[in-house]
Amino acid sequence: RMGLLERCQELFKTSNLYEILGIEKDAAEGDVRRSYYKVSLKVHPDRAPEDPLATEKFQVLGQVYAVLSDTEQRAVYDEQGLVDEDSDILRQDRCWEDYWRLLFPKITLQDILDFEKTYKGSEEEKRDVIQLYLQHKGDMDAITASVLCSNQEDEPRICSIIQAAIDDGAVKAFAAFTRESEKKKKARRRKADREQREAEERQKEMGLGQEDDSLVMMLQQRQKSREKQFNSFLSDLEAKYSKPSSKPKRAKK
Repeated sequence: RMGLLERCQELFKTSNLYEILGIEKDAAEGDVRRSYYKVSLKVHPDRAPEDPLATEKFQVLGQVYAVLSDTEQRAVYDEQGLVDEDSDILRQDRCWEDYWRLLFPKITLQDILDFEKTYKGSEEEKRDVIQLYLQHKGDMDAITASVLCSNQEDEPRICSIIQAAIDDGAVKAFAAFTRESEKKKKARRRKADREQREAEERQKEMGLGQEDDSLVMMLQQRQKSREKQFNSFLSDLEAKYSKPSSKPKRAKK
């Protein structure tokens, strides 16, 4: 089977676990947790119903966080670029949505929507956009696919954030951004339009009308269909998965 680092490369175009979460290698534990939360909102199956790979991305993100939040696993990864594919925390039958709910037990659907409202236009968003611009060297396809809480309508605003940073001399001007062809821009727009139509079709299948707050309704209906009750705390989770594993069988980066 494909290893974690290979799946990261396939789904996120990088096998660097820190880049996936948008953090530095020396990030503190709290920063790792916060970044995992932010990035997971982008691909949470309830938040991105139009993305056919959302569930798989969400699962892989859970594994990325599991590695970087485990002291021993992170040390091995930092030193050797390897992960223990056979460890308990990366086992294949683990439910990563349950794991997310245990980590963030008080997060509600409304919290996600409220976060989106405050995030857009914030200084935090600007920093994240610039970081993505540098990480992807100006490739707007990759940037727009990675910016949190964004859609096609946000692209002009995202471009203006980047352009302002270029004009101020804060970042270099990558040709992929400054010289992007109209053909590529139109292709991105067509893809976004197609995904929007698919999302609308799913809404119809679920019986949601245009007059409804479709996003809230969709999230609530999807959530109710598989919601479970969790009474465990994060400490219980850590206790359960802190058992030492057998000698690591490591996959090369």
